[in-house]
Amino acid sequence: MNRWQTWSLNALRIVTGLLFMQHGAQKLFGALGGTAVDSWMSQMGLAGVLEFFGGGLIVLGLFTQPVAVVLAIEMLWAYFQVHLPQGYIPIQNYGELALLYCFIYLFLAANGGGKFSIDGLIQRRMEGGAASGTGADTRAGEAVAAH
Repeated sequence: MNRWQTWSLNALRIVTGLLFMQHGAQKLFGALGGTAVDSWMSQMGLAGVLEFFGGGLIVLGLFTQPVAVVLAIEMLWAYFQVHLPQGYIPIQNYGELALLYCFIYLFLAANGGGKFSIDGLIQRRMEGGAASGTGADTRAGEAVAAH
């Protein structure tokens, strides 16, 4: 992946997560002009939890791929339940944002969190430890072999 691809993937992930968190903040806390749900255990409450906390995990790049799959499914569910009954064309049924989020999350599910994510940091550390042979198991095996 070249430098521009690395930066754009990470920028897409972070900006998308921050924007998505705002939807959850509206539902859960009544922030940003929203109305707080009565119960986090309701369908709207669950959507708020997924949007706020899932968006936060996307921003951090932690568990990016499985979280992105869950959020893509949430957005597809929202589209079919709320928007599609209002008409078939997304711009007319106000579902274009749900579909856009769905496809961005599918992209993140396929591509991961990128280099500047917690997932990327964990992966680099695991690869670095295995490649350099500095893992604890390797050192212990070398000590036994030396004696």
